[in-house]
Amino acid sequence: MTWLASIRIALRALRVNKMRSSLTMLGIIIGVAAVIVMIAVGAGAQARVEDQIKNLGTNLILLLPGSVTSGGARMGSGSRVTLTEDDAYAIQREIELVQAAAPQLRGGGQAVAGSNNWSTIFYGVTPDYFEARNWVIAAGKGFEPSDIAGSAKVAMLGETVVQNLFGEADPIGQVIRIRKVPFVVIGTLERKGQSLMGQDQDDVILMPITTARNRVLGSGGRQRNAGAIFVKVREGADMSEAESQIRSLLRQRHRLQPGQIDDFTLRNLSEVLSAREESSRIMTLLLAAVASVSLLVGGIGIMNIMLVSVTERTREIGLRMAVGARARDILSQFLVEAVTLALIGGLLGIALGVGGSFAIGHFAQWRTELNLEAIALAVGFAGAIGVFFGFYPARKASRLLPIEALRYE
Repeated sequence: MTWLASIRIALRALRVNKMRSSLTMLGIIIGVAAVIVMIAVGAGAQARVEDQIKNLGTNLILLLPGSVTSGGARMGSGSRVTLTEDDAYAIQREIELVQAAAPQLRGGGQAVAGSNNWSTIFYGVTPDYFEARNWVIAAGKGFEPSDIAGSAKVAMLGETVVQNLFGEADPIGQVIRIRKVPFVVIGTLERKGQSLMGQDQDDVILMPITTARNRVLGSGGRQRNAGAIFVKVREGADMSEAESQIRSLLRQRHRLQPGQIDDFTLRNLSEVLSAREESSRIMTLLLAAVASVSLLVGGIGIMNIMLVSVTERTREIGLRMAVGARARDILSQFLVEAVTLALIGGLLGIALGVGGSFAIGHFAQWRTELNLEAIALAVGFAGAIGVFFGFYPARKASRLLPIEALRYE
């Protein structure tokens, strides 16, 4: 008997018991759909973390000023200004592993453009800031060295600020006021989205660091203090070694003696993001493993129904053997039935899983990523379950003795 004939007989047998076949396939349908949905949800979470890594900047080390002790109480990080622009330039100049080091000053205030106003955060930065943070200019131009040297009153706007101050109008060349200081908008920034802490990274205005210090914050130009320094390490370089060299250089520049604690804080953001990415990957695998249990339950259901089918069709098996059917023909017939049940359930599960993934993304506003490999794996697993759980009933049917099968009542 050919495989085509086995498939035809299997489909006819499944049609005879439509309700039973449907209920048997239900376990496989739910299992495949659950695997696809769980992997899609997990992959979406992992993709979101990867976007955050890209938006924040790769191989990034953040330097923050140290703490100060007052009355025996140690204040938090940044309570004492200990970093300067010169520290950033020294890091970039003297450490070969560093690609860019960008000092930053931070402030907040009301930005006004015409009749519109918006409360936002502004940063005083240098041209290296864009390279360190992987921030792309969407329109216009960036800061020139002359803007830094001359404390030019120019600014670049994030997408959120543009929408609130100008709407759909072109902001390039327009004048805005920040703390009553007029600025000419020379460029806009590409969208970055939310940070790890949920902060809108596009709700920002960038200006030359000297302008922020001298004209807006009014902190004076002699000390050249920096509120933070973003350090981008070269691709493929050892982050731990870069950290060690940066720490040694800053301790030397700040004249810290052995045993004294650092007057700055060093954070490797790539490690934090990598740990979060690994957590998302593990969660994806865990969700897929939990969903796979449904497939196993469906496989057990297939085995149960196939054993019942063998018992019900014992006389039929005996008749077929009596007219010349071989054991392998009986084996293939019941094995094909089990695999057919699993594969049909797998195909229906794909439709349910894909639809469920889109529904979650649309109604729950949760990012999902459909993975063709995951879909193929789920269906392949369903077929394997059909073979695994269908083999024992098929083997039992093929080993029946014709005479005993014909006598069976």
